[in-house]
Order: sequence, then structure tokens, then C-alpha cells
Amino acid sequence: MLPLHGRVEMLSSCDRIAFIGAGHVGATAAYATMLRALFREIVLIDSNEALAQAEAADLTDANALARPAKIWAGSYADAAAADIAVLTAGAASHGSESRLSLASASATIVIDCVRRLAAAGFAGVLVIASNPVDLMTTLAIRHAGLPKSKVIGTGTLLDSGRLKQALSAALEVSAGAIEGYVLGEHGDSEVPVFSTVRIGGTPLRDFLDPVAPLDLAAIGENVRQAGYRIVSGKGFTSFGVATAIVRICEAVVRNERCVLPVSTSVDRHFDQSELCTSVPCILGAGGIERVLCPPLWAHEEDALVESAKKLTKALDALDHETR
Repeated sequence: MLPLHGRVEMLSSCDRIAFIGAGHVGATAAYATMLRALFREIVLIDSNEALAQAEAADLTDANALARPAKIWAGSYADAAAADIAVLTAGAASHGSESRLSLASASATIVIDCVRRLAAAGFAGVLVIASNPVDLMTTLAIRHAGLPKSKVIGTGTLLDSGRLKQALSAALEVSAGAIEGYVLGEHGDSEVPVFSTVRIGGTPLRDFLDPVAPLDLAAIGENVRQAGYRIVSGKGFTSFGVATAIVRICEAVVRNERCVLPVSTSVDRHFDQSELCTSVPCILGAGGIERVLCPPLWAHEEDALVESAKKLTKALDALDHETR
């Protein structure tokens, strides 16, 4: 056999994943996970046991036409043996309600779920999708009893995908050929960092037609408002964030060591205590292996600092409310 230098280490499917929260996002993510055949066992946990049982039964029906897997509604004791646990439980937004406005209601749910997971002895990788995800990732780190590297917020992975789609339409280039990130808060202060955008290795500024330049500010605002438009039309978001969840799980299961913008502890970078926010991270079997800080344009750096300050202020207010 020829040696494979610099290859991605491909692992076989893991044994078990647990979804805590069987609502729109949790059920959709469980379905997508089943289709990707990443796990042999899928456990759904919800305070509404009837909902978890119904979703598990529906998924089991679908699994008859997919690769074999055991799917059931279980408990935190079942989750303790999982390789990955995904937390989607939390407060739901309505209309134009900001994600940060959900902080107090979500915090009570997230803290309870994470504490119960820790008490059951969970030692795997914990993925947080509950909003506001940056603050909920911070709370999960506090209460999970896990290394910070093993707690991953979905962060701006979805927003970065939206940015690529927007640029794809504007530039008439496949979204898969575009590299670029939205960083900072997954929310109103998020920062589309156009300085990181590359098309075939070509920086965006060099790729653009000087005669017909793009309105980058308008594209950034369009990306920022995308979630609100979806919620306004269907009442919730599900497919996008579910796919982001599965992409993170895939990176961990396959030990890809790929770079994804996810929410993680970055206090040493922004000099903000306990802050979690999105930056590019290398993800592998152990979770977040390295936090990257790419060089940005000066105004982008300033915007990220302001985003970090906004999140820190919201975290301080949340701590005051939950004392």
C-alpha cells in the first residue's frame, strides 16, 4: 500500500449521538445525521417525552430506507455513553425578536440540561445550537465539566454559508469555490469579514470588476437579516442550522482537522472574561484543536471588538439575572 501523506484520517462511524431537544432543529438534525450514516445509534431526549418518542418512531420509519441505525427516545443515562451530544433545547425566537433577547429564558433550560448531562457522566464532545448560541456556549462550558475544547457552539457556521451563497449569486461562481467567513456574534453584531474571501485563491478585491463593484455592506446586511426573514415566513429555522450541526459532527467523527467558524472561548484574544464567540477553528476528533485569528481589515477588527463587547455586556446582564 502506498503511504498517504497529509491525508485526512477517515474514521468509521461512531457508536452513538444524543440530541437533547427534539423540536424542529433537533429532529431535523437527527434526520440529517441518519442520512449521513455517521452514527450507529441516535438518541432523542426531550422534556416532552411523547414528542421525543414520536420523532424517534418517525425517524425509525425513514431509516428503513437508509443505512441501518438504532433510533430511540431515551434519557440522560443513554446520552452519557454518546460520542457527541447536541443541545438544541432552548427558547424560540418570534418575528424580529433578537437572539440575545432569548438569553434569560434559554439559560434556565441550557443550564439544567448541561448539568443533567454532566451528572450522567458524559465525557464526549458537546455541540451547542441553542440561541443565543455564544452565551449558551459560555454557560455550557461552565457547567459541563468538560475541557473548553470539547464544547463547540454552532456559531457563525450557518452565517458563513449564507455569505458564500450571497457571493455565489453576485459573482456567478459556485458557493463551494468561495472561501470566506462571518465572525463574531451569531446575531445582530456579526461581522462578514470580506478580507478573508478567496475565489480560487484570489482575494475578493482582486476578483471584483472595478467597473461594477459589489455593495459589500448591502450583502453583509442581507446575510445578517437572513434568519429573521426565514422566521417571519415559516416561524422557525431548521434546515440550515441542522446542516451546520451535522457538518460539525462530521468533522469530529472523521477527525477531519478542517477549519470551520464556530463559537468557542476566545477570552485571551479579546481580553473579555469567559467570552465565547465565533472565529475560525481547526476541528478534529477531540473537538477544537486550534483557534485561528486571521489578519483582517482594520474596520473588521474594530467591528469584532465591538461585537465582543456587546456579548460581554449581555453575559454580565445574564449573570446578574440568574444569580
